[in-house]
Amino acid sequence: MFPVAIVGGGASGTILAVQLARRGIGSALIDGSGRMGRGVAYSTSEPAHLLNVRAEGMSALAGEPGHFAKHFADEGGHPRGFAQRRLFGRYLDELLREGVTSERIVAVEGTATGAVRNGDGWQVELDNGEIVKAAALVLATGNQEPEGLRAFAPAPSRFVGNPWGAAAQAAIGELAQTHADVLLVGTGLTMVDLVLSLDAAGHQGGIVAISRRGLIPRTHADNAPSRVDANDLPLGTLRGMGRWLRRRSAEVGWRAAVDSLRPHSHAIWQSLGEIEQRRFMRHARPWWDVHRHRIAPEVGETLARLIAEGRLRIMAGRIQSAVEAGDELQVEICARGADRPQRMSFGYAINCTGPLQAIRSTSDPLLRSLLDSGQVAADHLNLGLAVDDHARAGERLWALGPLTKGRYWEIVAVPDIREQAAAVAMDIERELAS
Repeated sequence: MFPVAIVGGGASGTILAVQLARRGIGSALIDGSGRMGRGVAYSTSEPAHLLNVRAEGMSALAGEPGHFAKHFADEGGHPRGFAQRRLFGRYLDELLREGVTSERIVAVEGTATGAVRNGDGWQVELDNGEIVKAAALVLATGNQEPEGLRAFAPAPSRFVGNPWGAAAQAAIGELAQTHADVLLVGTGLTMVDLVLSLDAAGHQGGIVAISRRGLIPRTHADNAPSRVDANDLPLGTLRGMGRWLRRRSAEVGWRAAVDSLRPHSHAIWQSLGEIEQRRFMRHARPWWDVHRHRIAPEVGETLARLIAEGRLRIMAGRIQSAVEAGDELQVEICARGADRPQRMSFGYAINCTGPLQAIRSTSDPLLRSLLDSGQVAADHLNLGLAVDDHARAGERLWALGPLTKGRYWEIVAVPDIREQAAAVAMDIERELAS
């Protein structure tokens, strides 16, 4: 029996396994995706895909802020620079291999399909029939592919529902050869990745990216930090926070004002009642996301160049229908403020609306099994799993990273995940010692 079983071998699971190993606690890291140690985000091989956080902020180890920056410097980078995501993937892989070599981490290749309580611990079932027994279980399955889109139901063959899978890579390869126009549904960070991949592949056709508001991520820029004390924030009121942020932005610049909230993001989120949280998600979230989750300046320059060349068009509007016609998709789009829709033709449409935001709709076999059996519950917003102050989702059961968005909201970036992983590792150590 293992002390801990961690389901999900991406960034969240790997960082936790390393944190546990450094505490002398062994774990089985279970992943059947073929991306052990890297996950979806950091398994990319595309040099144009850069981190959205400066190297100095990307240490995987709590208490060692310069850990990745030193690694990046050894590769010729600067602590204030934005490393290639594939380099960060290699960094995580090296940390994982150190843990495996020390025999504190056992990498288990397989997809978890179910888990049940077994005495004081857990029994995890894999798709190959193997059973992994552990005293504690951690769910670190990361982001899941987007839900289907109503306008593309039933999904035509030229609609790619998972922007991170093999079908998306095949579509990019075909588009680079045919130079057909492509529709990207969503204008956030996933859209940015697809645009970069298309450009790097040599695609010369048009790219239309559409969302309800047509907002795209802003770029990073050098700005002096402007710290703020939590006691100076109007906690508990979304409208008050909006007024504070506008006033503070006028004083120190919007980037510094937004960044000053980062240390307090969990407290701000938890101070809002459910009604206020839902109001944020309906109205303020798109604006927050593009200002909070920014892109590297080099990436911003690429987007600006493509827009100036007429190869990338950002639209605000809605997709009303889509029909496959031979080797094209005929899509009716109603631009925001327009009286009538326009019909446009594309070689492919790719869902870039971002990760799944409704945990009850998950197709992950383990999460589906745990939810259906009542061993875990969805949080009050249905974003992820209900967890307590220690990220516990049940008895000797923890959740990590994006699965805990309902409680913490800002819990998808490495700087947030590493702190959560350290806290969970400490809680697991206490639990196993009791």
